[in-house]
Amino acid sequence: MTDVKDIKADPADEFWMRQALETAKNAELIAPPNPAVGCVIVKDGVELGRGSTQAPGSAHAEISAINDVYAKGMTPEGATFYVTLEPCSHYGRTPPCALRLIKEKAARVVVGTTDPNPLVAGRGIVMLKDAGIAVTTGVCETEAIESNIGFITRMKRGTPWVRMKLAASLDGRTALENGMSRWITSEDSREDGRLMRAHSQGILTGVGTVRADNPQMNVRLPGNWKDPPKFVCDARGSMPSESRILEGAPCTVFVAESASEEAVERITAAGAQTVRVAETELGKLDLGEVLHEIGKREVNVLHVEAGARLSGSLMTAGLVDEIVLYVAPCFMGSGKVLASLPHFERMQDIYRWRYHAVATAGSDLKIVLRPQS
Repeated sequence: MTDVKDIKADPADEFWMRQALETAKNAELIAPPNPAVGCVIVKDGVELGRGSTQAPGSAHAEISAINDVYAKGMTPEGATFYVTLEPCSHYGRTPPCALRLIKEKAARVVVGTTDPNPLVAGRGIVMLKDAGIAVTTGVCETEAIESNIGFITRMKRGTPWVRMKLAASLDGRTALENGMSRWITSEDSREDGRLMRAHSQGILTGVGTVRADNPQMNVRLPGNWKDPPKFVCDARGSMPSESRILEGAPCTVFVAESASEEAVERITAAGAQTVRVAETELGKLDLGEVLHEIGKREVNVLHVEAGARLSGSLMTAGLVDEIVLYVAPCFMGSGKVLASLPHFERMQDIYRWRYHAVATAGSDLKIVLRPQS
């Protein structure tokens, strides 16, 4: 083993890492279930090349950047590699990137954050150091983690990052008492919501929404967008066979272990995959098990668009990582609420969230919330 001292980051390292983070955005739609990684190769303060993760089975960010350097008639030997995520150290769909950096005689590697994948988990950094390459870690780490929050979450706990989309009036109503809700929010908000669907690897809803709105839950944006797979919580297996959510991208329906075989066969014949999961004492689906099943399907970010009951159940169980709430500048009076939550009698029991980001979407407010704890 070669004894290589870590080199502390400097302002130039932060600049180039932010360039790598910007490059990683090119991979957000094509990389999953892999992480979206960016790499910039620099020598003597000059950029030689850059690259991002390609589709699964194709080049990782480091290899894309190396190819870019050679395409320009140069070599990456003796250069510094700025990588948003630790280079992989295992053979998967592609060979280890760490070995390729060693082969190319990199002088130094600067890493945004370590890879929590159990097959990597620091081994890539050790491999580089053992080869005599200087490594600096944790540069722009908060941003690096945020850029792959779904992948990192799935690697750590086996379930996706759960992002819940909600839309309401200023008095917290999602529909009139008669069910009418089109449209509370602006077209800009609705398009932004469809863009969030496109940037997820799965969409979850409940049978109540399927029955009430008969949604397709697709992207519906101009261009060649891919619709994510869809998931429906339907404990009794009661969703109509002609539901539009069964059209297009694959649909998986979670039913209770006690659901009738007839109901399961009917849904399967309609084109969905059915998965039986445990149920609670109240006869509801075990939502934790549902999320683990979705995680097994390599969904990094799960986009939830559901009614008050499923939204409330997920929040009550502490299973929501982020809420994106669109608030329209209107008052609706009596009507349907955002989420069905427990009755609280003490202020210390209420669910507290923190503002992660606030912006505008057309005439509406877009509020991104994350749990306070």
